[in-house]
Amino acid sequence: MKPHIPYGRHNISSDDIKAVTDVLHSDWITQGDTGPRFEHELAAYCGADHAVAVNSATSALHIACLALGLKSGDTLWTTPITFVASANVGLYCGASVDFVDIDERTFNICPKNLERKLELAKRDGQLPSIVIVVHLAGQPCEMDQVHALKRKYGFHIIEDASHALGATFQDTRIGCCAYSDIAVFSFHPVKMITTGEGGAATTNCPDLAQKMRLFRTHGITKNIAEMENEPEGDWYYEQTLLGFNYRMSDVQAALGLSQLNRLDHFLTERRSQAARYDEWLEIPDVKTPWQLPGTGSSWHLYIITLATWISRDQHRKIFRRLRESGIGVGLHYIPIYRQPLYQRINTRWRHECPAAERYYETAISLPIFPSLEETSQRRVVEALTQAVVQETSA
Repeated sequence: MKPHIPYGRHNISSDDIKAVTDVLHSDWITQGDTGPRFEHELAAYCGADHAVAVNSATSALHIACLALGLKSGDTLWTTPITFVASANVGLYCGASVDFVDIDERTFNICPKNLERKLELAKRDGQLPSIVIVVHLAGQPCEMDQVHALKRKYGFHIIEDASHALGATFQDTRIGCCAYSDIAVFSFHPVKMITTGEGGAATTNCPDLAQKMRLFRTHGITKNIAEMENEPEGDWYYEQTLLGFNYRMSDVQAALGLSQLNRLDHFLTERRSQAARYDEWLEIPDVKTPWQLPGTGSSWHLYIITLATWISRDQHRKIFRRLRESGIGVGLHYIPIYRQPLYQRINTRWRHECPAAERYYETAISLPIFPSLEETSQRRVVEALTQAVVQETSA
């Protein structure tokens, strides 16, 4: 039996292992100076003023919403084609959640759909407090258009850049926050770099950065300038708000620092693999990813779509044939509003998001990761070709 090819895989070097063991042999394995160094290097790479490292991208999204003041009575909008965390963080804050349909080319939130929805929301007095845009697969959103709508309608922007570390939009790196209040990254093992589990938020606003640091550490400060009372001694600290234990350990940060040194190499490998897929996937009824001009994807995912005439049942059978061939394809993602939790909230979203529905019926994520070999890519293409031909000619 041929070996399994996963859709994603972490890449750990001897330097990564040494960086982690060095911290393990040090006096500080958490709350030392490695975390701040990782934050500094990450902010510098993205071109942002501040970075706040936490234990997951979900935690980063949560504290980003809290720092921006999201609360009960407010509304958060996002795309339905993303991991559930992009919407769940609104519920964590007691806010309502709504969805904006996607662009059928980029699979990201569609600026035109967003504008139409904003016009109706303004008329009804129900404008969102926050819009979370998601750079799906590493393909940047049309941030200039979303930012122009922010200026007109007054909402905050969070970039869920969990897939997009190293991606570029109009000569700026995603995470520089030129078009947003806060950007969030994931360091899960299959992402651009890994800290095992982990995430971070970048921003250019010092107040937002400080609020997020408080929210990640129980709301506790040792900064005299932030205290309400006179300190009683060197041991003194104050809890100024209700926060969480969302810290990243120095062990994780050490891995992240080491991985950052190879990020550009990882990106080069992913882009080369995407280019090979683009060249080799000359399969009738299979569409390769479209790229927005002026952007550079980080290629966390390589998502193909099948022709719309191919039935839902055929789509599922093609997916199953690939899995049975040892190809670890995925489907990123089930529209969030299809989940039982969100169906209990509102059943109308399926009718309001036709592009997301079409995407779900046709999308397949192919394997892509830095150590994926050309021979394995050839095998993926051959298996996909065979599966499509067998199912569409039956």
